Amino acid sequence: MTIHKLSRRGFLALTGGVAATATLAACGGSGDSDTLRLIGVADQKKPLDELTKAYKKIGFTTSYAPTDQVQTSVRTQLGAGNAPDVHVVYPGNGSAMSMVQIADAHLLADLSDQAWTKKIPANFRSAFQQDGKTYIYSAGASVIGALYNTKVFDEVGVRLPTTWPEFLAVCEQLKQAGKVPIALGAQTPWVTQLITYALVSSTVYAKDPGFDEKMADGSASFADSGWVDALEMYLDLQKRGYFNDNPNGTTFEQQTSMVATGKAAMAIQVSAVLSEFRSAASNPDDLSMFPVPGAETADGVWIPAGVTVGLGVSARSKKLADAKAFIEFLGEQKNTNTWAEAVACVPLVRDSSTKIDPVLDPFLPYLDNDKAVPFMDQAWPNAEVQPAHFAVVQELLGGKTTIPQALAKLDQTYRKN
Repeated sequence: MTIHKLSRRGFLALTGGVAATATLAACGGSGDSDTLRLIGVADQKKPLDELTKAYKKIGFTTSYAPTDQVQTSVRTQLGAGNAPDVHVVYPGNGSAMSMVQIADAHLLADLSDQAWTKKIPANFRSAFQQDGKTYIYSAGASVIGALYNTKVFDEVGVRLPTTWPEFLAVCEQLKQAGKVPIALGAQTPWVTQLITYALVSSTVYAKDPGFDEKMADGSASFADSGWVDALEMYLDLQKRGYFNDNPNGTTFEQQTSMVATGKAAMAIQVSAVLSEFRSAASNPDDLSMFPVPGAETADGVWIPAGVTVGLGVSARSKKLADAKAFIEFLGEQKNTNTWAEAVACVPLVRDSSTKIDPVLDPFLPYLDNDKAVPFMDQAWPNAEVQPAHFAVVQELLGGKTTIPQALAKLDQTYRKN
């Protein structure tokens, strides 16, 4: 597989994170002279715990938190000049902690002189670069798909679907067998977006790969596109009773438990959280993934794949050289491989030592055949569209808005300067 075949210009990591395993470090300076202060999201804890331990040139004070905390606390620290030396950054644009937003504020150090940056495939560059300069390190790309309990599928006797009608038939078969077909933890805002992204890959981008460019020049809109189809399909799943009761009152952690214990058969999720599901299961091998087939025919199915959440260096760090040296260490192939294995993503660059989690195998043909599209918020022009998307999905699930009203809201928010 050559991951650089992904064709759409913008790439963005999973928006959101899981429950914090440590609280944010206190605001203030960079810490002791022999340590770097690092703040990441909980999704990054496993690889960073291993890689900071392996790095012998300097010590670290590390902490990890959910996205909603880093979007506010770290962004505030950046502006105040007391940010951590190394901190979480989201690729591309579309959130308060995204590369474009922070780089445009002159708060990120330029990493362009590092060797690994020369290997960034051309179609990935907008995730990493602004005005030709590289400001973020990321190990590779995650995918969104149906994360499912193989024991439940085997018990009920269903086959993996390859089209939308087959997917609906699988859900009905699971429902009739007394299982919740799809666990949805929509109380956790970032979870709301994943089904939409899984579906618009096929309903929008498979039919119009240049949709983002048309949105940017004003010749396309959410309201007059395959986004309508995707949201109709989303709500149809709810109307058919294929979600758990009260998705808006269900958290990501509850969603995880439902699938891990077999109460629910699957969840539409990003591969970066696979480790959370495995940790909650009695047997990690009971969990696997398959692409969500959002089209009437198998040939019409595309998948979402986006660069994973990464790290940047504060431009105001008092240990700028040490912080940049650590990022260069992460950019070495063996360390990129370590990170990618830890979060079940496909490395940005691969070599003979690269190991890809077997659950990702069904997604590789889509990557190889240029039928993968980056996470949609990557190309959005401001940091308000994404939370607006979260909110309208929750309102749709709660019966408080309509699809035309929801998409009109997204269009309005998209056009804000």
